[in-house]
Amino acid sequence: MHPFTPPRLFRNRHLQSIAASVKLRRPLVRKRARALLRQSREVLVDGGDGVRLQGFYSSHRDRPRDLVILLHGWEGSSDSMYLLSAAGHLFNRGFDVFRLNMRDHGTSHHLNQGLFNSCLIDEVLHAVGRIQAEFAGGQKTFLCGFSLGGNFALRIAARAPRAGFTLDRVAAICPVLHPPATMDALENGFFVYNTYFLRKWKKSLLKKKALFPDIYDFDDPNVFKSLGTMTEYFVTRYTHFEDADTYLNGYSLTGDALRDLTVPAHIISSLDDPVIPYRDLERLARPSSLSVTLTPFGGHCGFITGASMKSWVDGVLADLFSGVAG
Repeated sequence: MHPFTPPRLFRNRHLQSIAASVKLRRPLVRKRARALLRQSREVLVDGGDGVRLQGFYSSHRDRPRDLVILLHGWEGSSDSMYLLSAAGHLFNRGFDVFRLNMRDHGTSHHLNQGLFNSCLIDEVLHAVGRIQAEFAGGQKTFLCGFSLGGNFALRIAARAPRAGFTLDRVAAICPVLHPPATMDALENGFFVYNTYFLRKWKKSLLKKKALFPDIYDFDDPNVFKSLGTMTEYFVTRYTHFEDADTYLNGYSLTGDALRDLTVPAHIISSLDDPVIPYRDLERLARPSSLSVTLTPFGGHCGFITGASMKSWVDGVLADLFSGVAG
């Protein structure tokens, strides 16, 4: 694949990370994704055990096309700019696209009583299988996730054969590798990321409380002092995990988590990611089906090519799923 070599002005890791989601980028992204958005329709997907997940399906409708399923990051959504940018480019390259919201993301808080947590892999796995069965039409199915969505995508790829369906290829962009390390980077790194996720998660939890006031209690302001405090409170009251460390390790990709991966999978990460320490890549099981591209620049899910605010990743994904790149 073509190397990512942004102009010198765009090589700062924080600029890359923030530019991917800055509001000024939205008109450009939506303009490029007009065809995708014009054909988009909301779909509620069965996640098993009564769970419903929200998604948006865009089809060319003229003939069966290969399908790409996209997963956003934590506190992102199907409308996040990094995801919408990739979705629009893939649609323009001839793929049908399904943008799936995980539980309590986007406008889906009302669909399920239980709160989202990152160990709820079974419902997303089930939903991906249902999306393939309903929308792939016998064509190839590809799965791509960003950040936490990339973590989910890789775990789904490892489990899909046992769940009774097959994916043709999976891509993970800056996936969360070892959650305790990511939590440490968020709490002790550049304050902007900690503030951003603290605000987004608080807003999501309060929205859930407003919908289900008899079930959730987030009235104590001390709960929202830090991501660590919020995680400990959330985990011990609203999950089956005994503490935050057990929970965070529950969705780690390190160790043997990917040992049984047989689906062709590709990780794209950057050396300068301020949120995901790249050294954790060394701690992954490395089956022959897994390949890694590690770029010097790109930040976290950025890979912005310059003033046009386009993402290098969009073209890479289209090439990967078209068989152009190995």
